[in-house]
Amino acid sequence: MTALTFVEKLRDLVDGVDVVLSDIWGVVHNGLEAFPEACEALHTFRARGGAVILITNAPRPADSVQRQLRKMGIADETYDAIVSSGDLTRHFVAGHPGKKMFWLGPERDNSIYRGLDPVLAPLEQADYIVCTGLFDDETESAEDYRGMMLKARERKLTLICANPDIVVERGDRLIYCAGAIAELYRELGGEVIFYGKPHRPIYERAMELAAERHNHPIELNRVLAIGDSVRTDLAGAHGFGINCLFVTRGIHSEEFEGIDQLDPASVKELFGHPPKALTRELRW
Repeated sequence: MTALTFVEKLRDLVDGVDVVLSDIWGVVHNGLEAFPEACEALHTFRARGGAVILITNAPRPADSVQRQLRKMGIADETYDAIVSSGDLTRHFVAGHPGKKMFWLGPERDNSIYRGLDPVLAPLEQADYIVCTGLFDDETESAEDYRGMMLKARERKLTLICANPDIVVERGDRLIYCAGAIAELYRELGGEVIFYGKPHRPIYERAMELAAERHNHPIELNRVLAIGDSVRTDLAGAHGFGINCLFVTRGIHSEEFEGIDQLDPASVKELFGHPPKALTRELRW
């Protein structure tokens, strides 16, 4: 196995790259504040003719994600388009009219079914579950939902996971996401459909939008993914067949202290398939 490659600047890695598929949370902001140098790097890549598609496991439509970015001062010119796991979940809901949906998640995610007019129902009457997160991610973990998931399994309900992330950063803390509940449900024998990274649909949609920006299909060897999660960003990029720049300042930051001294066996254990390159934080 080749040694890990470290880069300090995005510009050192984008020769021959037409499209960047960038994660949002952990790369361009930490849930509370933007990372100006990361935003500048993506904007500069666009100014040089590249396309930037933000791909996120946010359980909300792209326009809701955009509003959040604007509130953080992240300009629309930073990127060309946004693809969210929330959008893909909305397609599922729209394709099952009349079915009763139990929605599991915080009130702030209610935009996921805006305009779809779903039939909301309690768990005991639902035909399927849409999970956007925990009811209270400040105080709860997936274990708080074990009883609920056991009841759902007894009814053989399919759980639609609108955010495959297990945890994300919120400032300097890690909070649990819908993926934590979905993985628990799967361990209990329940059926789960995941939308978002590392699963293919979100990458396929991002590539469609990239092709629209360039007016032609994009070869995968001209695409670079950027992310901070081994489980979602790196695994998703590898599974889709594209290179990945891994940002170490994100959710795995503690694990990456002294990473330049890791032996090949430790690298394989940490990454599985190592990324194209690593950087502490995204900058041009």
